[in-house]
Amino acid sequence: QVQLVESGGGLVQPGGSLRLSCAASTRIFSTYAMGWYRQAPGKQRELVARITSGGSTYYADSVKGRFTISRDNAKRTVYLQMNSLKPEDTTVYYCNTHPSLLSWGQGTQVTVSS
Repeated sequence: QVQLVESGGGLVQPGGSLRLSCAASTRIFSTYAMGWYRQAPGKQRELVARITSGGSTYYADSVKGRFTISRDNAKRTVYLQMNSLKPEDTTVYYCNTHPSLLSWGQGTQVTVSS
């Protein structure tokens, strides 16, 4: 079974930065479009950013210009660089393929607070 392991979350002040990582255990990682998602309590999970196997990217309007998604196929890892963080970015972040085909990992908590 393919595993997704997210890391890099934490507590940061508004305006700060974090870099999330997601390691996948599948050998065919490079063929998948990968996405970062987040889910606030009581809300549906939403797509934050997506990167195709060819490197094309998409960002939700709420994070455009602040977040950058990238991938390293040799490491089977996808990253999310988050800059200019806002309190409303506080929630758990998950990665998965896009569309989501794999079992969800544990996610990583991001808290933006002064």
